[in-house]
Amino acid sequence: MDFNKEKFKNVLHYIIHKCGHKSNVGKTVLYKLMYFSDFNFFELYEKSLTNESYKKLPRGPAPMHFDVAIEELTNEGKINVKTKNLPSERIMYNYSSLEEPKMDFTYDELSVIDDVLDNLSDMNANQISEYSHGDMPWRATDDYKIIDYGFVFYRNPEYIKRNYDQSD
Repeated sequence: MDFNKEKFKNVLHYIIHKCGHKSNVGKTVLYKLMYFSDFNFFELYEKSLTNESYKKLPRGPAPMHFDVAIEELTNEGKINVKTKNLPSERIMYNYSSLEEPKMDFTYDELSVIDDVLDNLSDMNANQISEYSHGDMPWRATDDYKIIDYGFVFYRNPEYIKRNYDQSD
């Protein structure tokens, strides 16, 4: 599976367009929204949305090409990034969309992304990190290693998106 940078950038731009204005949505939240969009889509359709690789970090899964995509979207004039220093010596990144995202998504892709946004985009960084720590792909991966998409088929019930009871 080759990483689809343009698809990744389009999904990221769409997510920023839909919820970048929320005060809770910074880099950590965007990491997790991308992760759940990709992994939920994989569970449902057995193929990746963007073919992005996600690394298991202490605060949850992180997409490998995030910074490159943000830089390109910024240079293309599609998004704006602002930073502010937090008391905990951390930096809060705020992202805003400067134009309509490219809507080259299938119905299935858009419904998965919108479902993730509806269910998770109101969480703050700590809440969504904690939530991601319960997902089997993150739990089953060694620290700092790439998370295997196949682990979605071993999810606990609260994370399952697919109806496995259907008989064909």
